[in-house]
Amino acid sequence: MGKEVPANRTESKATTPTFFATHPVFSLGEATSALNPPGGRKAMVERLKHHLQKGRLMTVTRGIYAVVPAGASPAEFRPDPFLTAVAVRADAVFSHHSALELLGAAHSVWNQVTLYTEKRRRLLRLAGHAICFLEYPRAMTMPSAETLGIRRVERLGKVLSATGPERTLVEGFRRPALAGGLDELVQSAAGYPVLDLELLEEVLRRYDIANLWAAAGWFLERFQKAFYVPDSFLARMERRRPRSPQYLERNLRGGWLASRWNLILPNSLKTQGGVGEP
Repeated sequence: MGKEVPANRTESKATTPTFFATHPVFSLGEATSALNPPGGRKAMVERLKHHLQKGRLMTVTRGIYAVVPAGASPAEFRPDPFLTAVAVRADAVFSHHSALELLGAAHSVWNQVTLYTEKRRRLLRLAGHAICFLEYPRAMTMPSAETLGIRRVERLGKVLSATGPERTLVEGFRRPALAGGLDELVQSAAGYPVLDLELLEEVLRRYDIANLWAAAGWFLERFQKAFYVPDSFLARMERRRPRSPQYLERNLRGGWLASRWNLILPNSLKTQGGVGEP
């Protein structure tokens, strides 16, 4: 769970001990820029090699280092996967189940960290975790949408970017497997303290996919009282539903029909919280 913070935080130059204290996981580029050693990048590599030999650092992956806490063994220490991910891709925007975790809403812990980045790379496997790098959804690449529904969240002293409740709900319905499955998504999102309905509607407009309008409408109808959803809002979403019954998950077989939304959902969602259809 993270703590939301303002976006205007800045960092200053630091000594090596101070840098290590404020950067539990970092890249070679970050260290070189912050410490600016005589001799530049090559000198920085040599300095980091010294700390690696002393057991103060460990190599996470190529060009990425983690500070080993005092008394811990480099062979057994496991750095935070979120901080590792943002060290690998500084432009990371955490999404799906990772966003649920950072927002403090996740119903369960997951062993995959998922993030959007402009520069994709292959899956990074760590001990106990995998980091999945995704391209930004095309619907969110327009200049007016780049920061739509993004939150700034603090984790272990580092400010991270994550999709907020509204985007996480919509994008979770778009790719349920990345959110831990539909059951996990619905249980987690049901615990949001609040939803910005105008923002949610704007995100849905950007995607403009009938199934997403229907899924979000079904969710809001089920938890209508919790999120103070007006009937008129649901009626507006209903007009965007698919014209004929559709599976929310393409590989789903069976399930039940949420008839108002022309959406076929897994049986497990039939009685999951709120007030749903029989």
